[in-house]
Amino acid sequence: MRLIVGPERHWRAGCLARCPDVLALRSPDAEALPTVEGRRRLELRFNDIAGPRPGFVPPDMAIIGRILAFGAASRLLAIHCYAGVSRSTAAAYALACQHAGPGEEDRLALELRGLSPAATPNPLIVGLADEALGREGRMIAAIAAIGRGAGAFEGPLFDWRIDPHPTGD
Repeated sequence: MRLIVGPERHWRAGCLARCPDVLALRSPDAEALPTVEGRRRLELRFNDIAGPRPGFVPPDMAIIGRILAFGAASRLLAIHCYAGVSRSTAAAYALACQHAGPGEEDRLALELRGLSPAATPNPLIVGLADEALGREGRMIAAIAAIGRGAGAFEGPLFDWRIDPHPTGD
């Protein structure tokens, strides 16, 4: 599986044109994005919050289920959110964990940090994905272990190739 992850501005600039599948994670009140013919696209709208807050739409198990199902059907997937720091990196981590299988949570969290020093995966998305994938808190612990990412207005655009069977296994 290959994931191209980053801020929405890269999608708008056409940098993700080589990806047949696009996962857009957007705020409920964000302006509509144009569709691109010939692409499979899933746009999910929720706020980038770590827990329920009045007036905001949190990610929930239904959203996580849609992310995991969409990603499972893709070999090359672009994932973007507004800044490419929290929602998109959390979704990428969840999909990487799904693809690589149980026991790879720590390795994948470290890979994510290496690819995006600014990555601060949304903890609610990670927690829900951990539950959905039956990881018994390992995803949560692995993301907590890498800590908050470096301060940034937006994260980098990065290319993540996930091996389901790392060398040596």
